[in-house]
Amino acid sequence: MEKRASANKAANKAAPVRKTAAVKKATVAPRKAAAPVKKASAAKTVAAKAPGHESRTALVRRARRINRELAEVFPYAHPELDFENPFQLIVATVLSAQTTDLRVNQTTPALFAKYPTPEDLAAANPEEVEEILRPTGFFRAKTKSVIGLSKALVDNFGGEVPGRLEDLVTLPGVGRKTAFVVLGNAFGRPGITADTHFMRLVRRWQWTAETEPEKIEAAVSALFPKSDWTDLSHHVIWHGRRICHARKPACGACPIAPLCPAYGEGETDPEKAKKLLKYEKGGFPGQRLNPPQAYLDAGGKAAPLLGAGE
Repeated sequence: MEKRASANKAANKAAPVRKTAAVKKATVAPRKAAAPVKKASAAKTVAAKAPGHESRTALVRRARRINRELAEVFPYAHPELDFENPFQLIVATVLSAQTTDLRVNQTTPALFAKYPTPEDLAAANPEEVEEILRPTGFFRAKTKSVIGLSKALVDNFGGEVPGRLEDLVTLPGVGRKTAFVVLGNAFGRPGITADTHFMRLVRRWQWTAETEPEKIEAAVSALFPKSDWTDLSHHVIWHGRRICHARKPACGACPIAPLCPAYGEGETDPEKAKKLLKYEKGGFPGQRLNPPQAYLDAGGKAAPLLGAGE
């Protein structure tokens, strides 16, 4: 009897051991299974670089749809600086810093009438150029830049504006933004023009969270085929100047409101929003004295001469 009791006690002690072992296995298994979940979570964090946790595919589709919509709204979009050749365009673009394209367009006719070629401007009297450029602001620095770039064109490029980015950025006063304006609009070579309007809007639309011009340029260019870059720049800049203003966007009159994550930051009432529209959208003149015919055909009005009112 004592032997049987001892055996039973041994059996009873053994049973919990087996259950405990089973529990340990069950405890270990979830830990192993949890590893892939952690990896998947980390992968999503790395891949979801688009703001607002929007997938890359969704971001590309939304960005391209916005561009298509804007192309319908502004089919006549064009560079808003008056120019007849690459030299005039590069000079006008340098002069557009810290002022409006309208003011530049009102000023350059006198400049190009007196100094029509790089050779002429390179040999100009700085004081005479300063007097012409005074209305554009920062006229001393701008005079130094345009005379300097003219001399560089004469000395290094035979008096011709080069058609390569790496050459353009060597000119005084010319950075990547100015270079891409010239490449896209004077040479037909695609480029992103990351000016203040462009950078403001692509961030407002959450196409990128970058803040530096070159990083914004790289992020946005990756969303579109290269052939779209120049027209995309025009569409975005025009929308920023006419509808999606910095301080008070006309949200209630915006054609891409359903696609905009920032809808509501501005005036949403349609009637009040219409009063915020500028240039041809608001029934006012544009920025060019000599705009393309397509713009005039669409109802746009040419800008007034300097001194004739804004």
